[in-house]
Amino acid sequence: MKIALIIENSQAAKASIVHESLTSVAVPLGHEVHHYGMYTPEDKASLTYVMNGLLTGILLNSGAADFVVTGCGTGMGSMLAANAMPGVFCGLVIDPTDAFLFGQINDGNAISMPYSKGFGWAAELNLQDVYAKLFDGERGLGYPKERAAIMKTNRGILKGLKDASCRDMLTVLKTVDQDLLKATIAGEKFAELFYANCKDDAIADYLRGLTA
Repeated sequence: MKIALIIENSQAAKASIVHESLTSVAVPLGHEVHHYGMYTPEDKASLTYVMNGLLTGILLNSGAADFVVTGCGTGMGSMLAANAMPGVFCGLVIDPTDAFLFGQINDGNAISMPYSKGFGWAAELNLQDVYAKLFDGERGLGYPKERAAIMKTNRGILKGLKDASCRDMLTVLKTVDQDLLKATIAGEKFAELFYANCKDDAIADYLRGLTA
């Protein structure tokens, strides 16, 4: 699985802690981790929590990523922005129990975490435990197991509701504020990571046109 990491500007100083915690768990399990930034508070390209959501939509809808790990000070803003995107089902995850239940019950494709609120001593241990609950083993099995069937049915109903209420991602890209979109894909490693992994030619062509 390709896991994309997105860090916004207020938490950029913690990017290395989050990235190292994620790779230490996910890579030994056979997953790839693609860090889309931010990398430091001094990065030329700055991401807000709103951009986190837009970038999450781009990565998941294009197939460049299978799962997105993002967040902000409380985790709320990035979660709301991500869930505004078509095809994105982002959960607010604070601790390993949240991660386990989100993975087993909701089986979404993105999480948002708080990197300021409650982020103190041994925070990296909490991150590692969260990622272990998310990425080790099969998700969507249900909890408790006897409710697995109805949970799967409800996930399908939610997907249908999302499809009905959202436009497709290419339409979103064409109608969103174009300066916002350009800033969202301005990260120093975006082109290197995205175009090598994107599976949607229309999305790739549109984004290339913006930066040509």
